[in-house]
Formats: sequence, structure tokens, C-alpha cells
Amino acid sequence: MSIEKTLSIIKPDATARNITGQVNSIIEKSGLKIIAQKRIKLTKDVASKFYEVHKDRPFYQDLVSFMVSGPVVVQVLQGNNAVALYRQVMGSTNPEEAEEGTIRKEFAQSIEANSVHGSDSLENAQKEISFFFAETELFES
Repeated sequence: MSIEKTLSIIKPDATARNITGQVNSIIEKSGLKIIAQKRIKLTKDVASKFYEVHKDRPFYQDLVSFMVSGPVVVQVLQGNNAVALYRQVMGSTNPEEAEEGTIRKEFAQSIEANSVHGSDSLENAQKEISFFFAETELFES
């Protein structure tokens, strides 16, 4: 097992329902440590750039519009095999297919409003973390 970092975004549907603490509780109970966190309001330009990998997909514009619809909480999570572990903790993108006890099973409202985003690979985690956080923000406590 290796100690890794991954990015988490608590999406606008979750922040609007004031369930950030409940999401964080599930994250922390899984053994992941939240080492950086900030609440921000994405602009259309920032959301468009972050989700640029999806720009040719039919859901891209709806995704960008959704992500700018309210504040989000961006986080850096750290732990053993953090990328894979957080993907397991989040559950399936489709909440109807997500396992009991996962964030999306508990809180998602739909495939789009599925409460959280998580990096899908270690390489993307590094890129996504750098997108939102300066290295100096990731100090060890």
C-alpha cells in the first residue's frame, strides 16, 4: 500500500443541502484524512477548464452549468491507496447502482447531482489537486 493524495469536490447539490459535514464524516470514517479544504464558487471559465476533458461529450455544458450553480468544497484527501479508496467510498456515478453506505447512495439526487467528484487516477489526482491548490497549501500537520 502506498500513501496517495486525491481530489474531492463536494458538489453544489450537497452544499445547498448543508450536508458537507455528513460527507466529510463518511470520508474520515473510511480512513482518509482531509489535509486541505476550501469552499469556493466556481466561475464558468474555471469549471469549463476543469472539465475540459469532457468538452466533446453531450453532457459537458450541463455539467459546467451545474458546477457553477452554487458553492463547492474542494478537498485534498490523503491515505493508503487514496484514489481507489475514495472511488469506492463515493460509489457508482449512478446513485441507483451505488452500494449501501457510499456517499452517492446516501446523498446523490441524480447521476448529475451526485454530490461528489473524485479523481479517477493518480495522474489525474495530481493534475486536479494542482488545479485548485498551491503546493504550499498542502502542508502536513
